Amino acid sequence: MNNSRALLVILFVLLLFAALIVKLVDIQIIKSEELKYYAQRQQTRLETIKAERGLIYDRCNVLLVYNRNDVTFNLDLRMLHENRKDDLAEKLSSVFVNSKSHYLKLMEQKGKTIVIERKVPVEKAALLKNINLSALFSVDEPTRIYQYGSMASHLLGYVNKEFVGVNGVAKYYEDELNGEEGSRLVERDALGRVITFSDEETKTAIPGDNLILTIDKNYQTILEEELKLGLQKYKGRSATGILMDPNTGEILALANISDFNPNFYWKYDDYQRKNRAITDTYEPGSTFKAFTMAALIEEDKCYEDELVNVENGTYKFRNTYIRDTHSNQYLTVRGILEESSNIGISKLVQRLNNDAYFKYLRGFGFGTFTSVTLPGEVKGTLKKPNRWSKYTKTFMSFGYEVSVTPLQLINAFSAIINGGILYEPHILKGRTDINGKVIFESSPVIVRRVISEETSARVRKMLRGVVKNGTGSFADSKLIPVGGKTGTSQKLIDGKYSKSKYNASFIGFFPADNPQMVCLIIVNSPKEKYGGRVAAPIFKNITERILETNLKIFQKSEEYKTHKNVESKIVSITNEKEVAPKVINVVNVSGNYPNSENQKILMPDLRGQTVKDALIKLNLLGLNYDINGSGIVTSQSISPGLKIKPNQVCKINCSETIISGANIY
Repeated sequence: MNNSRALLVILFVLLLFAALIVKLVDIQIIKSEELKYYAQRQQTRLETIKAERGLIYDRCNVLLVYNRNDVTFNLDLRMLHENRKDDLAEKLSSVFVNSKSHYLKLMEQKGKTIVIERKVPVEKAALLKNINLSALFSVDEPTRIYQYGSMASHLLGYVNKEFVGVNGVAKYYEDELNGEEGSRLVERDALGRVITFSDEETKTAIPGDNLILTIDKNYQTILEEELKLGLQKYKGRSATGILMDPNTGEILALANISDFNPNFYWKYDDYQRKNRAITDTYEPGSTFKAFTMAALIEEDKCYEDELVNVENGTYKFRNTYIRDTHSNQYLTVRGILEESSNIGISKLVQRLNNDAYFKYLRGFGFGTFTSVTLPGEVKGTLKKPNRWSKYTKTFMSFGYEVSVTPLQLINAFSAIINGGILYEPHILKGRTDINGKVIFESSPVIVRRVISEETSARVRKMLRGVVKNGTGSFADSKLIPVGGKTGTSQKLIDGKYSKSKYNASFIGFFPADNPQMVCLIIVNSPKEKYGGRVAAPIFKNITERILETNLKIFQKSEEYKTHKNVESKIVSITNEKEVAPKVINVVNVSGNYPNSENQKILMPDLRGQTVKDALIKLNLLGLNYDINGSGIVTSQSISPGLKIKPNQVCKINCSETIISGANIY
């Protein structure tokens, strides 16, 4: 009996040993490759290393957009023991703003892994480093930071939750900004903890390129602030403004109000997020008369002093009536532009045949893309002559039956005032790698010559008259000669022209005799409909604030070069209805001081004056200056009444002053 038991035990052991051998053969030989594959998949993982997204700067190397290295904390519920939940929730609530019950409720969810805190700044994430819990792990998740909030939001665009660019340069230059992702092979233990990295299998991420834009942060701020103030004052629905260099096509500032904050883009609707300066079209109204006039003069179909019968303000053309806001019997061609006469321009345009007129409008870039490097641009509407009705050419002459984008209009207008050359507008000034090495540097792109230099100079002089003598008088400045054209157009709503909704616009440039900057202002549905009364004052405010920050523009104007004395200069740029200020110390603008002892140049008292006025006087006196602060001058390093020397440095301190009941420009 004992032998039988022993035999059974031996047999059982042999069978067990045989089973083990079979299993080992199955594992080690038959399924070795398959099991090795599964083991490697469980213990090792190829992780993606995100490339750092490129930074964005303005033309003066002011940082506009950068990345913040945040951390997202995840919790693996399968690895979290019940007795650790309370301690973990307590620790999380002590670091973050949420309560302990909030985290306990999250831990009751069903699923494998949950997000416990998203995008935590690294300094806060460091407070959790002492938590020794394998169920809690972190993932680097950078945040795109827009340094100045909503400033230039339509140009910059934003990145979505997947860190992919949406709108603006963020989308257009996605490949350049995004860089090239890397990868690394990570080995983990059974609990999911990292054991080691494989250096041989690591591919380093290549950071994205940095973009240097053509915009100027200071100009952009001025443009946005004045558009917002204008909307408040004139009660419009929205406004668009663009600043450009007419001689290069560089966009110096572009804004749509209302706008959005890219840091919180999800809080805004589609209308606020879209760049209406390139996605929305409108009928430009009287600003379009400048293009009609340029075509007429280029074709030698009229001359400035020619008299035209403008029918006392009402003119029957075929079966419709064309009306002016002013009742005049006769106007010169120059006066037609200055008074913005619909009747006068509609009569003059008949001198151009359809094909010639269309050729110039197409030459200025209407009805086609500007090729700006921003997403979403539309090309507007310019019908071909074979689709024109018997009224089309006439209505187009003063800005109807044609639709344009704001960017199209300002780019075409630049060709009128810069000598006749159409440039391609651009927003990118340059591109550098992470080490600052220049990869790309932009240069002006000439599309075509549209009109001659002579025609450009003649129209430019006429546009100066619009501001000096005509409908654009509210845009005129005592600081510098400006030119431009007003526009007022009825809005087309549901196929009919509204009698209460208008687009009020003004497009202007300065200095008038040597344009360095062109600015377009459009206000949508203001309470006061006329562009000369709504958009022109906004333009003036922008112009004068820009001049405060950039005196180089003064020096580009022939009117501001050597004159006999300051008094003659001030009189030449003072509005005719205003009295020129009396000048006590007469000096040469060139800075050549009188040698006679009885003609000493004495330092004026600048205290209490605006920075703008102080800068003008310092510039005229030939003094160098160092300015601290902004607003009103509070002190000066050279005492009033002291004799001054050429190129002497005067330090002035300023402070902001608010005066109730008055507008400070």
